[in-house]
Amino acid sequence: MFTLAIVGCGYLAEIITNGVINNLLPDYHLTAVMSRSEKNANRIADKINRSSLGYSCKPYTDIDELLELKPDFIVETASPSAFKSFAVKALKNGSSIVTLSIGAFADNDFYDEVATAATENRSRVYIASGAIGGFDVLRTATLMGNASVTFSTEKNPGPLRHTSLYVEDLQHKKQEVFKGNATQAIAVLPTQVNVSVAASIASVGPENVDVSITSIPGFVGDRHKIRIKNQQVDALIDVYSSTPEIAAWSVIETLQNIVSPIVF
Repeated sequence: MFTLAIVGCGYLAEIITNGVINNLLPDYHLTAVMSRSEKNANRIADKINRSSLGYSCKPYTDIDELLELKPDFIVETASPSAFKSFAVKALKNGSSIVTLSIGAFADNDFYDEVATAATENRSRVYIASGAIGGFDVLRTATLMGNASVTFSTEKNPGPLRHTSLYVEDLQHKKQEVFKGNATQAIAVLPTQVNVSVAASIASVGPENVDVSITSIPGFVGDRHKIRIKNQQVDALIDVYSSTPEIAAWSVIETLQNIVSPIVF
């Protein structure tokens, strides 16, 4: 049995916790959750404590206190900045991490520091697929050589508010609001284009993936299209999701895969 902790106690954490309660993760005990909000941490912990699972979950607001438990796995559903704040400490502490905030790895120095900490301490970072997929195809086609990758996203203008990309005209007309590479994209939208960084790390690197973001009035959810081409392969990965729920379910799938005798 593995001990499990969650950092970030929002909507996605609730779905993962429900998965634990509904016996989708029978090899794990969710023993700790952490949020900057005591109310949110208590809410998620209470779901476990009121269940019939037969063990308790403790809420935390301090990451260092949670790390003292040395959980086998930590699920991160918070943000790239939160991930960067604890990842190296957790790995050195012997905990492996399942993360959704892959955008943090656009920082090459952080990527190297995490890789070193994981290697030296026999821990790992597992990248959940989030709102996309096809990592196997991306990695395989890249290994074949001479691959090029493009990544395009369509979304409602609402999530762009309070960013440098937003103008009021976006509420009335379809418009491409960003064009650049994945590193530049995550700098502009640090919590909204993690998927482009995930695709780039699985392929040709954040500096080499061409990213475009298009705002569409009234659009519900997100559509992500990844295209990878080399001399022998031309693959298109096209994923539409009306809500962010798929990200939480991808964490459940990753945790299942970690302990499965047959690995996809």
